Amino acid sequence: MKKLFSTILLVPALVLISGCGSSSTDSSTTATVCTPSKLPTHTKGTLTVATDKPAYPPYFIGDDPTNGKGFESAVAYAIGKQLGYSPAKVKWVTEPFNSSYAPGPKDFDFDVNEISITPPRAKEVDFSSPYYTANQAVVALKDSDAANAKSLADLKDAKIGVQIGTTSLAAVEEEIDPSSQPEVFNSSSDVVTALKNEQVDAVVVDLPTALYLTAAQVPTAAVVGQFSAPGGDQWGALLAKGSALTACVSKAVDAMRSSGELAQLNKRWMSQAAGAPELH
Repeated sequence: MKKLFSTILLVPALVLISGCGSSSTDSSTTATVCTPSKLPTHTKGTLTVATDKPAYPPYFIGDDPTNGKGFESAVAYAIGKQLGYSPAKVKWVTEPFNSSYAPGPKDFDFDVNEISITPPRAKEVDFSSPYYTANQAVVALKDSDAANAKSLADLKDAKIGVQIGTTSLAAVEEEIDPSSQPEVFNSSSDVVTALKNEQVDAVVVDLPTALYLTAAQVPTAAVVGQFSAPGGDQWGALLAKGSALTACVSKAVDAMRSSGELAQLNKRWMSQAAGAPELH
């Protein structure tokens, strides 16, 4: 899905499972030597990484991607290390979430921003191997009827809010199939405001976001439960379509998974959401 916020931890068994100079090059012709001297990065000798602003925990800490703290900041630096870039050679730029997967050249080498890998997006951009898989979560005000839901069927008649451009919308439509159309909002802030103001009965976001939302943004709300998104909600590093770096970034992620480094980063920054009950 995408994003809202969070300073909490997440989830357990979740599978851990650029605009570069030749963004028009098919990834099948990707450079096989994944070193700074061979990679056609956006700026020679530098790895340019993008994310949105503000950058929320637990993905980023202190709204500062450069400090290496937070799950996605740490993942980006770990990818850089695999490719031979020291932290000093990693440059961060801002890229709004909704424009990240638009077609065309990119002003970055890859973007990490809780971006779900979906077939429509994959037609316009490249994705690395997934570095994380998240469940969706239902959040409702504690004194609402929706907060008492024990199953997805119990939410059938609820007015549900989601953020535009996220996989949460598809998850709501396919898994909950509510009797009325979900309320779609332009930003994560609008989703939070709608919940606070009781414009909706519940909102659906990814699980890490739900934990932060209820702990810091709307303490009068609770995580009703979690459920699997259709096909699983996998996040990958996003690159320009046909980027010459795609294979190398995927190779780096795969190496991190095999070595256990992804699992360690997940445990450090995103552990503990298992307390949210499963909704079926």
